[in-house]
Amino acid sequence: MRDAKLPIDDRGLAYGDGLFETVLVRDGQPLLWDYHMARLDEGVERLSLPRPDFTAFDALPAQCGPGLQVLKLMLTRGSGGRGYRPPEPGELRWRWTASPFQPSPERWFEGVAVRCCELRLGIQPRLAGIKHLARLENVLARQEWQDDSIAEGLLCDSHGDLVEATTMNLIWLRRGRLETPLLDRSGVRGTLLSALDDAVELHWVREDLDTLLEADAAWLLNSVQGVWPIRRLDDACGNPLKQWPPAVDCAIQRIAHRRLGYPLNPGD
Repeated sequence: MRDAKLPIDDRGLAYGDGLFETVLVRDGQPLLWDYHMARLDEGVERLSLPRPDFTAFDALPAQCGPGLQVLKLMLTRGSGGRGYRPPEPGELRWRWTASPFQPSPERWFEGVAVRCCELRLGIQPRLAGIKHLARLENVLARQEWQDDSIAEGLLCDSHGDLVEATTMNLIWLRRGRLETPLLDRSGVRGTLLSALDDAVELHWVREDLDTLLEADAAWLLNSVQGVWPIRRLDDACGNPLKQWPPAVDCAIQRIAHRRLGYPLNPGD
């Protein structure tokens, strides 16, 4: 059902008891659709939600309209239960909406400034990787800065290990290897990150901020925005920690943008 309101007793609204996906759609064609549906399927299994008819979702992208759109699909456990105790059996509720989208090409080619967040992500392996509705940690982290020149904030977990940015994944190049944080304790395994993992040799590592400062280049990425090179990293107080030159060839951006239909060079 499109844009329908949720009742006040919906468990997704009350407890974050559900999942969502945000899918880039170009002229009615979804990008990375199989990866989105695979992550949604895993989330349904992890949360023990009533299993949806996934074929019902296949018709949604064509209803999004022309041009670039972002399709948001949300699943909840529905209503019922007693307090935190879920209903047995539950009745899945799902809603969707589509919004026009305009990417930021200057961030693809000029890079972005990023800061470190003070907030630390909690460790919960059962929720790691999936895109559940309980995103309060990300909301609190995003409240830490209001400067529009800062594009994103990097998040570590409570052990001090790098995880992700508030809405994007992180990859860096160090000693000739492409590395990305392990997402087995917290964070979201993005669909573009999964697609790149199938296309190039990514090394999944558990490392702290000092490792990132050793990197020769670093990028942020997700399936809507594409790939942003990081040009400057600041600490939580705005003090510069690292600057990267713009000259590093970005093979991962070329691969990713081909998948998303984004330009490979300025002016394309």
